[in-house]
Amino acid sequence: MTDRSTAAAAAQDGPGQADGPAPAARPHGSGPPDGAAEPGGTAEPGGGRPGPAAATGRATGDGFTAGGPAQLRAPADGESPAGIHADLRRRHGRVAPVVTDDGGSAWLVLGYAEVSYVTAHDDLFVRDTRHRGPWPRARETGPGPAEPATVPTVPTGPTGAPPSPGPGPHGRPGPSTARALAAVDQFELAEVCRGVARRLVDGFAGSGRAELMSAYARAVSLRAAVLMCGLPPDADAFDGLVGDLRTALAEDGTGRDAGTGREAGETRRLAAYVRAGERLRRLVAARRSAPRPDVVSRLLADPVAPTDDEVVREILALVAAAHRPTADWIGNALRLLLTDERFARDVSGGRLSVGQALNEVLWLDTPAQNAGGRRAVRDTQLGGRRIRAGDRVLLSLAAANTDPQIWPGERPGGGENAAHLSFGGGAHRCPYPAPLLAEVIARTAVETLLERLPDTVLAVDPERLVWRPSIRERGLVALPVRFTPVVR
Repeated sequence: MTDRSTAAAAAQDGPGQADGPAPAARPHGSGPPDGAAEPGGTAEPGGGRPGPAAATGRATGDGFTAGGPAQLRAPADGESPAGIHADLRRRHGRVAPVVTDDGGSAWLVLGYAEVSYVTAHDDLFVRDTRHRGPWPRARETGPGPAEPATVPTVPTGPTGAPPSPGPGPHGRPGPSTARALAAVDQFELAEVCRGVARRLVDGFAGSGRAELMSAYARAVSLRAAVLMCGLPPDADAFDGLVGDLRTALAEDGTGRDAGTGREAGETRRLAAYVRAGERLRRLVAARRSAPRPDVVSRLLADPVAPTDDEVVREILALVAAAHRPTADWIGNALRLLLTDERFARDVSGGRLSVGQALNEVLWLDTPAQNAGGRRAVRDTQLGGRRIRAGDRVLLSLAAANTDPQIWPGERPGGGENAAHLSFGGGAHRCPYPAPLLAEVIARTAVETLLERLPDTVLAVDPERLVWRPSIRERGLVALPVRFTPVVR
């Protein structure tokens, strides 16, 4: 184990207060973080300030008056998430009271050990799925897929799939996406992605300029997700399905429809969502009558014997969780390679692989910044704070990855150390092999661009790059580059 992974393990088992000295490490699994109650127990009185009142969603108690809670917000122009996290640690410690964008209140967990503790104790912090996902609001009747509120709201990381979204509309478990993905051949996926990436690069290589987020990163990740589902790229329906999914997910880079008003944009997204559902239903029906070695066929063969609509739900959940985080992973890695001379020199000189650079991004600039959807089952303590039963708990994966306690006196970053929390943790961690499949897609995309256009440089000053305004995600609106035109 590397020095960094040793530090990460020590912090996971024994955090202290913010800005204090790192405590001695406990043997792994010997107990909860300092100030946390043992599972099944109750908090010691006086160990922290009371949290938000669950019944009203409003902040109560002196934990939300002494210094006041922080407004949970997206970074402003020129502001980094790391700066926001450092300020929260300075003001509130490792667990901060925050006001969410819906006016409610919650605890934002900033420490590596505290985030690890929450994700490892589902009996104490249960998932809260009341917040809607990325799909447009669907009608209860009509030709569209099942109500999209069942799609997970916050993916746990730049993943190939989320955990199964849970019981279907009739209360029974859905098919296992993890089992369906387990049979995906990673070498075959890499080869297919390489072909997609080459075609995309060849489409703009002759111009000498490109905007890599829309023309490349998002295009690669969405096409890869559709290909994994079993629709070949030469099929007549492939481009139509990709286009409808892109519109339904509002893929202009901001999460909003480009060039349309809010009402018109929602109508446009809903129409695309319904069309995508119809296209997927036809694919599912074809695979039910003639199975192939693809994800759709394996979902249909799941032991729960899913209906066609349940398989469509799973595919939509897969695309929603896989596409944007993977695209942001590709974009954030390319930005790092184009703006940080250390990384560009190391990768081009062969001393650091693209895979290591992608891992560094997960530590420093993870696409999944904050994961929500937890509530405390009973009174407890965490990071010196008293958490009341019903309190909402949000997990800052980005803050945990750059926790000063696991990087004392050095720049955060992992090299080959994969102990980051960008894929979540515990039972709801992004399931195997989804992280590996996402890495195959991202690594192939970055390697192919560097191979085809080796002199690519940023077309604007790094300070002029605009990040998508989001609390949950970290991704660029656009990544303009220039290079020597290549005609093939």
